[in-house]
Amino acid sequence: LVSPETSVSLSAHNAAVGLAKAPGCTGPWEKFCFGLDASTLQERLFVSEENIDGFLGDVLCPSFCSQSAAESQPLIEVLDVTEDRIQIRLE
Repeated sequence: LVSPETSVSLSAHNAAVGLAKAPGCTGPWEKFCFGLDASTLQERLFVSEENIDGFLGDVLCPSFCSQSAAESQPLIEVLDVTEDRIQIRLE
């Protein structure tokens, strides 16, 4: 993280934290953790095709599914992400 470019914005009902990657750090972030202290951190995933594939794979095919069932999972594509909604397509 680049600390001079990190920002915090607070209001009565919201808090936003802006983070910036350090130079030389590439690729999308997959997840983040938040909480009051290190012992209470909660993990959240960023919206990406890979994370949605993994989530739906867990929901649609629990660990007891056979390998052939896992191979027939639908193709999932993230089409649009806004503050209000996410649009995905399943094939």
